[in-house]
Amino acid sequence: MEDLKLGIIGTNFVSDWLCDAVKETDGIENSAVYSRTHEKGSEFAAKHGIGCVYTDMDEFLCSDIDAVYIASPNKFHYEYAMKALNAGKHILLEKPATLTMDEFKSLKKSAGENGVVVLEAMRPVHDPALEMIREAIPKIGTLRRAVFDFCQYSSRYDRFKKGEILNAFNPSLGNAAVMDIGVYAIEVCVALFGMPKDIFARSVKLSNGFEGMGSVFFDYGDFQAEVVYSKITDSFNPSVITGEDGYISIGKLSMMEYADVKMRNGSEETLFRDRFSGSSTNMVYEVGDFEKAVRGELDVKKYHEYTEETLKIIDEIRKQNGIDFGGSI
Repeated sequence: MEDLKLGIIGTNFVSDWLCDAVKETDGIENSAVYSRTHEKGSEFAAKHGIGCVYTDMDEFLCSDIDAVYIASPNKFHYEYAMKALNAGKHILLEKPATLTMDEFKSLKKSAGENGVVVLEAMRPVHDPALEMIREAIPKIGTLRRAVFDFCQYSSRYDRFKKGEILNAFNPSLGNAAVMDIGVYAIEVCVALFGMPKDIFARSVKLSNGFEGMGSVFFDYGDFQAEVVYSKITDSFNPSVITGEDGYISIGKLSMMEYADVKMRNGSEETLFRDRFSGSSTNMVYEVGDFEKAVRGELDVKKYHEYTEETLKIIDEIRKQNGIDFGGSI
């Protein structure tokens, strides 16, 4: 069977990682790149051994690619994905999939009508490490609390403080801490525990209205969860799932760096640690699942549910805190 030919939209560092993951995955190959400028597109193509560069979106979508990976600014995810779906292309859509839950539902409907696959590229929910954590949860007894902590000081924040507003801190492009960072923590919580009964969210905004950090309280009845996220501070705290008999600590949610179980009786167990070396990252799992889904070997229903429930929560967080991208709350 021939390899799936993948076209790339977006030439940032995340696309670099994705292309590296594709090279490590059987059944799929990097085939083309779309960029607004031929210079950037050619530079990216040369780096990854890609043969075709396009600066016209229609020509790109009319080429012989089978699927498209979209890593454009958040604002353009829906527009580009809808065009690609209507052109009969399968879509791997960088997180957050869209700005709102309704937009993703619209993409899912279009994918069904066009007989193609749309899948959010959310690393931790495709990572088998998450299932190892799920299977370990009963060991810690009755669940009482979970804190999912993902705070990562942006490499672009120092330039923002000097008065230069780059895309990463521009809310008009659909960017916010909850979209760029918080989405990881929220989706892991949703994948493990489902939709909460209620949420209460508070955000901290910067001088241009950009949401720099936030925290969200989730009510699950006899179990509580909290999500803490930031683009303007670092945190060295692990995420922790706590039961009456012990707890599970998890390092860096995007990469699932490690997970340890520690019991009140003093016993300890390492679930996983030091899984990757060299260029490998857990992006290989989302690429592998996408390839299987396109070939009809994987049902994406549960991943769609994770995406929709996460976006529903983000819609509510934005509503509670007035996080506006220009009329899309």
